[in-house]
Amino acid sequence: MKQIVYFFVAMMGMVQTAMAQDETIVFTPQWTAQAQFAGYYVAEAKGFYREAGVKVKIEHPSSTQPAMSRLRKNECQATTLQVCQALEIIDDGIPLVNILQTSMNNAMVIVSARGKDPLQQKGAHVGIWSVGFGQLAICMSIKDHLDYEWVRFAQNVNLFVAGALDATLAMSYNEYYQLVQAGIKMTDNNVYRFCDHGYNVQEDGVYMTREYYATHRDQARRFAQASRKGWEWAAAHPKEALDIVMHYVDMNHIATNRVMQKLMLEDVLRLQVDRESKKREFRLRPDMVEKASRLMAEHHMLSREIKYKELSE
Repeated sequence: MKQIVYFFVAMMGMVQTAMAQDETIVFTPQWTAQAQFAGYYVAEAKGFYREAGVKVKIEHPSSTQPAMSRLRKNECQATTLQVCQALEIIDDGIPLVNILQTSMNNAMVIVSARGKDPLQQKGAHVGIWSVGFGQLAICMSIKDHLDYEWVRFAQNVNLFVAGALDATLAMSYNEYYQLVQAGIKMTDNNVYRFCDHGYNVQEDGVYMTREYYATHRDQARRFAQASRKGWEWAAAHPKEALDIVMHYVDMNHIATNRVMQKLMLEDVLRLQVDRESKKREFRLRPDMVEKASRLMAEHHMLSREIKYKELSE
C-alpha cells in the first residue's frame, strides 16, 4: 500500500513539474521597447528561450498598465526593476525574488541648465520621473540640504529643454542622449553622476514574486540563463543586436531612431561591467543592496532596512 502511495505522490510531482514547464512566462520590461532590453529580445529572436525549454512572451507595459501593476495582477510573471524599486515593493508587503541582475552600475545623472553646478542650486525645480526611479536623488537632496522641488514628468525632456526646470534627472543611456540631441551642452560642471558620488547602486534586474518563484523554480532559472545568454550574445554582436532591437521598436511603433538606440545599447552594455572586477557578473551585490536599503531607511523611504537575503533566491 505504501508503495502505491509513494508512486502516486511521485507521479503527481512529475505532472506538476510538466505543467509548470509548459506554462508561458509573460515577461514585461518596465518600459516601452528600446535597447535597454536588448538581451531579452535577442534571447527570443535567436531561440535561446526555446533551446532552454521555456516559453516566454514579451509584453511591454502601457501608460495605464505599468509593469509592476501587471505583476501585482498576475498579468505577467516576470518584470525588470531597479534595486531601489524592488526594496520599496518588498517593504510594501510583496515579497520578490531577483532571478537575474544585469546592471552593475548606476546610470542616473542630474543635468543642470545654463552650465550651473546641480549642487549649487538649492531649492531648484528638478524634473523627476512620475513612475519612480528617483529614490537615490531624493536621498541626496535631503542629505546635502539641497531642498529640491521635484516636478514630475512622464517620459521626455521637453520641460527642461523649454526652460521650465532648473535641472532634471536623466539616465545616462536614455534622457542624457535626448538632451544631447536637443542641443544641451554637457560638461563636468553641469552633469552630476550619482555613481561617482557614493550612490553607485545597481539598477535593472529581473524579478518574480516569491510566490510564483516557489512553484516555478526550475522554469525561472532556465528563463534567467537564456536571458543572460541573450545579453552575452548582444555584447559580442552589438550590430546584429541593434538590428533585433530596431525590429522590436518598429513592431511596437516607438518614436525613436537607430542612432539613439545605438547609443543606448552601448551605454547599457557598459553599465553591465562591474567597476571592480571589470566583468559582466550578472549578480546582485549584497553591498549595494545594503547601501540602498540603509540610505532609503535613513530618509524614511522604507519602514525598515531590507536584507539582501529577502531578494535573493
